[in-house]
Amino acid sequence: MKKTDNLIEVSKRIIADCSLENGSIVAANTYKNYYPSAAKNYMYVWPRDASYACVASNIVGLNEVPENFFSWCMNRAEGFKTSGLFYEKYYPNGLKAGHRFQLDQTGTFLFAVWHHLKNSRLTRNESDYSGLIRTAANGICNVWEKDCFTLITNDLWEERLCFPDLQENFSYSLASCIKGLRCANALVPEKKWLKVAAEMEARLDDHYADFFVRSYGKITDKRIDASIIGLVYPFEVYEANDIRIVSTINEIEKRLSVNGGIHRYEHDDYDGWLTEGEHRKKGSGAWPLLNFWLSVYYERKGDMNKAKQYYNWVLKRIRDDCFIPEQIFENDIQVSVSPLLWSHAMFIIASDKLNYL
Repeated sequence: MKKTDNLIEVSKRIIADCSLENGSIVAANTYKNYYPSAAKNYMYVWPRDASYACVASNIVGLNEVPENFFSWCMNRAEGFKTSGLFYEKYYPNGLKAGHRFQLDQTGTFLFAVWHHLKNSRLTRNESDYSGLIRTAANGICNVWEKDCFTLITNDLWEERLCFPDLQENFSYSLASCIKGLRCANALVPEKKWLKVAAEMEARLDDHYADFFVRSYGKITDKRIDASIIGLVYPFEVYEANDIRIVSTINEIEKRLSVNGGIHRYEHDDYDGWLTEGEHRKKGSGAWPLLNFWLSVYYERKGDMNKAKQYYNWVLKRIRDDCFIPEQIFENDIQVSVSPLLWSHAMFIIASDKLNYL
């Protein structure tokens, strides 16, 4: 598969371009000549995006990328060393660029640390990262109280907040923290982390109402959100064949698939398109990373036909430069962030699962 091979090499280049000298990993390197001038500035560090890029880096043997990023998190990311939590996003120098907390970022980060230690070819071991692991895992536990987080939290798309007085949690955020705490325990055993993970899983079970809702609490957001795929991979809270997951995936395909491309959630209008600093917001496109994510789900479910279907949908629409954008639109007018690091990371992960590497 020549295009897949080319995309893998381009993806390595994008990871390298987004991995800065100080260890930070930006979502897109805005300063590169190939970056579209009409797209929003993504020269920020989202620890979640960077964590997925670390997983992809391990897969293709770029093991120094995670090493440098983990050091950046501990030594530069504002507030992390004391709280164990990540803000929405950061400037490359480590100062926070958003004041809300996104709990899924810490959970995904712990998964990335675990993945690196289990899959890299370097000689680092659990003891080298024990302080980092304890900081992040305790950070999650310190803001959890029986059935909800004690902080106002933002979702992974930065589109909605959950409030502790409403006992609200995002489904994706809970799943990421469950996985993160279990990964932490696998590296540095601590019963408290497993206890909190069990409480979170019991709460996440309540999020199912014909499908897993976007968020649950005294007020429930019943919209479907494609990030729920994360409950199966990478967070492995439920099996791919679990009837609750199957019904949720059916809803995602029914409501969020447009001509085969997967959108984030119902009524999404974000397009990342700017004109003189103003957002156009003419309607969202399909997100390639979600197609790759759904491809991974179907591989785990054992349905390789559908796995390849969602994977190939993106490949058929990628330009000759092999840059994978944030969104693919049904027109040639709207401008997307391109290339997007997370899109390339999910491409590598899906390619690995489908045995294309």
